[in-house]
Amino acid sequence: MFSRLRRVRINPVLRDLVQENHLRVDDFIYPLFIKFGENLKEEISSMPGVFQFSIDRVLEEISDLKTLGIRSIILFGIPETKDSVGSDALCDSGIIANAVREIKRVHPDMFVVTDLCFCEYTDHGHCGILDNTSTVDNDATLKISAQQVLVHAKAGADMVAPSGMMDGIIPVLRETLDENGFENLPIMSYSTKFSSGYYGPFRDVAESTPSFGDRRSYQMNPANRREAIEESLIDERDGADILMVKPALAYLDVVRDIREATQKPLAVYNVSGEYSMLKFAGKHGLIDYEKTLLETMIGFKRAGANIIISYHAKEVAKLLSKS
Repeated sequence: MFSRLRRVRINPVLRDLVQENHLRVDDFIYPLFIKFGENLKEEISSMPGVFQFSIDRVLEEISDLKTLGIRSIILFGIPETKDSVGSDALCDSGIIANAVREIKRVHPDMFVVTDLCFCEYTDHGHCGILDNTSTVDNDATLKISAQQVLVHAKAGADMVAPSGMMDGIIPVLRETLDENGFENLPIMSYSTKFSSGYYGPFRDVAESTPSFGDRRSYQMNPANRREAIEESLIDERDGADILMVKPALAYLDVVRDIREATQKPLAVYNVSGEYSMLKFAGKHGLIDYEKTLLETMIGFKRAGANIIISYHAKEVAKLLSKS
């Protein structure tokens, strides 16, 4: 006598009944890149199917997303001018503030998340104010992050997502929001964000490549597992409502570790390099693109993610509607 696990695999109906993890369109947040200007929709060569939009054109894109059933977006801004402190990000008439207001005016039912960082807004491409040693001054950056979060909140953001990996960012943002009447605005923390080689194409679309050096002094060492767990648990204790691991594909062990250490909702960011590898592998016939795409997404869910931030969201929505 021996077990025959294939008994529950032979019949497709039973196979579906016992499936442990499922993908839903509601699992996804779709990233959008908003650039200063008018009538802009510019595809990024390193990320086929991903565009920079001006505010007027992104409204059309959101209409298409809603048709697919996608109800959540995360916004990144590309301002007209950049400076040493990212002033556009601190301005009530900056690119993201204007985008949020217009999106909520035309599409009030779209859930709008705003990325909270400075790399897209500074002329040096780093995630905050630099000190006299040309590295990011953590505490000075916390002060302007408090200004930035109020800009986003007042513009109408439904959730804020700090991505700069500044120590102490969550309590600063939480206190600022609470003191200004935004106590119900949730924070999705980029709680475990690695200094990764997978971000290359994002820096093309966000125009955020550092002008010197790298971000290893504030983003995480990819070799460190225990520290990765600690980063997320600190943000949980500090008041983050949702935790995140970024990138996703090479860090599913960390996703599982954090999932087992917390009851908080957990997001993964399926980043630009992961996206582009799959797109170009499919283009050259190296993989069955659609099958591999869905297998990758279900892998994120199996590891423990509740939320998937992905440039593939539109494609996944179409595939799910067909199935």
